[in-house]
This record gives sequence, structure tokens and C-alpha cells, in this order.
Amino acid sequence: MTEGNFVDYVKIYVSSGKGGKGSTHLHREKFIEKGGPDGGDGGRGGHVILKGNKSLWTLFHLKFARHVKAGHGGDGGSSRSTGHDGEDKVIEVPLGTVVRDKETEEILFEITEHGEERILAKGGKGGLGNWNFRSSTNQTPRYAQPGMPTEELDVILELKVLADVGLVGFPNAGKSTLLSVLTSAKPKIADYPFTTLKPNLGIVAYREFKSFIMADIPGIIEGAAEGKGLGHYFLRHIERNSTLLFIVPADADNIKKEYEILLDELRRYNPEMLDKDKLIVVSKCDMLDDELKAELKKQLDKEFKGTPYLFISSVANQGLTELKDKLWEMLNVDTEEPENSHGI
Repeated sequence: MTEGNFVDYVKIYVSSGKGGKGSTHLHREKFIEKGGPDGGDGGRGGHVILKGNKSLWTLFHLKFARHVKAGHGGDGGSSRSTGHDGEDKVIEVPLGTVVRDKETEEILFEITEHGEERILAKGGKGGLGNWNFRSSTNQTPRYAQPGMPTEELDVILELKVLADVGLVGFPNAGKSTLLSVLTSAKPKIADYPFTTLKPNLGIVAYREFKSFIMADIPGIIEGAAEGKGLGHYFLRHIERNSTLLFIVPADADNIKKEYEILLDELRRYNPEMLDKDKLIVVSKCDMLDDELKAELKKQLDKEFKGTPYLFISSVANQGLTELKDKLWEMLNVDTEEPENSHGI
């Protein structure tokens, strides 16, 4: 998928179908002049339904669908015949889609499971025909109910990427390179900051045909929680990752300081993010000789007490097997049959 086709934010107007009106028909046939009321009920208006689809990774298919309208219910007929129900409009969305009311910004619901269906705009109920209003004192009612009106709503669909592992780091830390080496994803890679402007997803193949999903999130800069750089645009994608993989390059001026800045940005955006499992990766370690690596290891052992870290080089293919082993262990701790595995 090209970067331009990744759409994670759309605004749409939805309208359900109105209910059909009930019939006021009175039964008439040969030799039966006063057959009484036999007007049928109106049909239900169509719903606008959101349905989760695990095969979708983006909201691109809704980018130009500004208006979504369901069908209207049919009117009731004679012989107590009910009008046809309006056609439902089903909108398929990727897992992790959040639905907000455009005016109030209130979260209406989230779609997180494949095949999950939620009614976004409910179709109007059909009106009752005059058959329903007959009584001993009113044997020929000549009135019926109109159908209920349509339900209209302006909503925002916002995608929060569902992935097992999220790559977090400053621009040009080597996140895209790592994703391209571990998965078959082909993110844009260059030697300048902010090469990645959209999240990229890839499936990491593990042993015995197991796998997990990794997401490359656009680089964080200091002040991102206040909206600097790409701001909240990409931070929301990290909320759904069960494990955060912090990428800090070996040539950074101060590895611990960079890590703390990244942590602080996540904390200011959403303190709950700090409860996730964390793993620090020192990337581009192919530029370090054995002596420098040993010195750096001593320093990091003191600074990162309790937080695991690894040295890797995506280009030189160093430490990648150990990285996958560690991530798999973190993702599947305390589970006999890992729930995070995905078929490939």
C-alpha cells in the first residue's frame, strides 16, 4: 500500500431510511361491501451499519464517500400486506476504527473484532395500518400511522492501528529500516527526518509458522503531545499496541535522555501508555566496535535498571533473531496458546 493510500481519518454524513406509512385500506370485493379494515403496516427503514473487516487496513475506500444513505421502507398495502423493509447500508471498516459524533466529539463506539456490526443510524419504524386500530366501538378506522423519520448524523471515523508491537522513536532513528528487514513491508526509507508520514504495518514471521504484527509510527519530536510536528495525528496509533519498542540510534548524544523524552511525550498524551510493556533497542550498532559496545553496555546497565534493552543493526542483520525472540516472549507471557499470533 502506498503512503498516499493510507487514510486514517474521514468525515461522513449518514442517513437511515424512513419507515413506510401504514395503509388505510378497507376490504372490498364482490358480495362483501363492508369488509372492514385490512391496511397493512409500513416497512422498516434501512439501517446504516458499520462492520469490522480484518482484511482492511485503512479508511481509503471511504475517502470520497461523503454521504451514505440507506433505503426507505415501503408503504403498507391491502390484505394486511406489510411494506418492504428499506435496504440496509453496510460500511466495512478496519479493526480499530473509532466513531465520534462530529458536533460533540463524543466517542459513540469502537469496532475491534472481525464481523462485529454496530448500527450507526437506525432506520425509521414502519407505521401501523388501520387493521391495528379496529375495535368494537371503531370497526372501520380510516386512519393509520405514518412511518418514523430518518435518523441523520455527521460522524468522524478515526483509525487507531491495531498492532502487537509499535515502533517508537525520533525521526531517522531507523524504524522503517527495521520494519523492512523484519517484514515484507516496503516503507519509504531515506537519510533525512520525517521520511515516514503515515503508519506502516508489517507481519513479522516467527518460528513454527507463528507471526505478529509490527507498526512503524511516524517519528516523535519533543512537544508532540502539544501538537508539534505531526502531534496527535500519529500518537493515537500507539494506544492500541500491547508492546512498545523504543528505537534509539547508537550515535545519539545521550541515549537515556532521548528515551526519557519519548516516555515523557507518551505520558503527556496518555499516561496509561506507560503501563505497556517496553523494550529499548539501540539501533545502528554496526558503527560501534566491540570496545565501544562494551563501554556503552556498562553505562546502559546502570541507566536502564529494570527495562530490557538490546543492540541491533538492521543493515548488518545483527541481533534481529534475539529481538524477535524477546518480542515473542513479551507478547505471549502467561499464555499457553498465544492470542497475538496471526496466520500467514
